[in-house]
Amino acid sequence: MAEEKCEEKCDCGKVVGKITHYYSKLGVGIIELSDTLKAGDKIKIKGHSTEIDQSVDSIQINHADVPEAKKDDVVGIKVNDKVREGDEVYKVE
Repeated sequence: MAEEKCEEKCDCGKVVGKITHYYSKLGVGIIELSDTLKAGDKIKIKGHSTEIDQSVDSIQINHADVPEAKKDDVVGIKVNDKVREGDEVYKVE
């Protein structure tokens, strides 16, 4: 069975950032944002071997909790599974 590409029949939503690092012991992904992201948003993290759907429970900038982050911020969020550098982060509407 052929893999479906993200563009085909996908509910990914809008790209809001890209994973730049993953801290495996903490379960935290570092995201460079290309759009705003708020605590409570539903996201999908998608890459070559990654596909995670989850809610954003909290966002940190420089180890401080923030309710919202904007374009060009670099944030850390807890992730439900391993993510990889280059994985794209989508906001699901």
